[in-house]
Amino acid sequence: MFAFIFTNIALRSLLNAYTAPWDTKTILRSYRLALYLITFAGVVFRSELAILVGTLTLYLFATRRITIVGVIIPAGITGAVIGLTTTVSIDSFFWQSFPLWPEWTAFYFNTIQGHSADWGVSTWHFYFSSALPRLMLNPITYLLCIPSALLPAATRGRSLDLLIPLLAFVGLFSFLPHKEWRFIIYIIPGLTAVAAAGASWIWTRRGKSVVYASLSLILVASVLASFAASTTLLAISSLNYPGGEAITYLHNHVNTSRWDHPHVYFDNLACQTGVTRFLENHEGPQTIIDVLEAQNEVSKRRWTYDKTEDPDVLLDPMFWSKFQYVLAENPAKIIGKWGTVHVVYGFGGVKILKPGEDSGSPVEPLDGVEKSGGTSKNWTSEVARLWRTIEGLVRYRFLRGLWVEVWMEPKIRILENQALLSNG
Repeated sequence: MFAFIFTNIALRSLLNAYTAPWDTKTILRSYRLALYLITFAGVVFRSELAILVGTLTLYLFATRRITIVGVIIPAGITGAVIGLTTTVSIDSFFWQSFPLWPEWTAFYFNTIQGHSADWGVSTWHFYFSSALPRLMLNPITYLLCIPSALLPAATRGRSLDLLIPLLAFVGLFSFLPHKEWRFIIYIIPGLTAVAAAGASWIWTRRGKSVVYASLSLILVASVLASFAASTTLLAISSLNYPGGEAITYLHNHVNTSRWDHPHVYFDNLACQTGVTRFLENHEGPQTIIDVLEAQNEVSKRRWTYDKTEDPDVLLDPMFWSKFQYVLAENPAKIIGKWGTVHVVYGFGGVKILKPGEDSGSPVEPLDGVEKSGGTSKNWTSEVARLWRTIEGLVRYRFLRGLWVEVWMEPKIRILENQALLSNG
């Protein structure tokens, strides 16, 4: 998302260049700014932007919009030098390793060494057949609006100026086996701009024929439908962060007063679903600034966190003996005597309920342990309660008993070290 900010500004600069054909200086300045911003964002934040800046540069050069000396070299060198100076100096300090260029490290590991495939492999057409349709939730944008922008001569040229380099970026990126929608999120504003041109073409002609009037009504209806769908998906996606809810619950509701210096371990699922530095209790030595402070000051702090993933270390019983709490997906993998003090539920799937079929509770108790959404007020329970209210109002009055069940299942257990309790 940090890189997304820079690519949005770059696309705006690109559009400014396309709309000012009479001012050569403004055009070249806009092109340089666009390529510079994407280069800088690629060096600092996301290495895949190297492909995007490459497709944009090649397209602009092939269409004789820019020159190597006038635009490409100044934008590339400036973006690379400023980006490298920024990221290497800052990241080397915080990671205490010099010189460190995080994006090169990630690119070398995932692309050159091929480890990205370890996270899963998708078909070559995944971005076009799955990711883009999901990112552009309203199907009218790519089924109607974008084609409508390409048909008229008035909008065709500017639309192609955006579509060709952006879709070329997606096509080249499709050669990598591991694919995620977040890798191509940068092109969505550009595609939306082209779709907006097509929608404008249709809307301004709604009074000329029945066809344009009908298409305009479809546009309005699709906007309302996509708004409802995106709002529903937003509520459902909020249920995908049990790790964040678990650490918040640990700090605010679990009785930790018996421990002077609680040590907490986060497993992989907890870290992937919301556990971040922002949610940690920063009374603990969690940053390089803490380490640089006097030792007696550090010893007064309370919380210490651990995210060790080394499988050999995780098999050592002594490793687990130092923790008071563990946030775990599977308690069976945690060595020692542990008790579950809280269970956090997360999104488990969607189920279609037929007429007469009872709706299961979105959050069910587990083995008598207090469940998330029980006595505490939290976002998960509020979403579940809202969904229940909507069900009561809509299911039997308008849908004749049909309903969509948002199913919840246990995700994260908060475990407490019973051996330490008995020793204490």
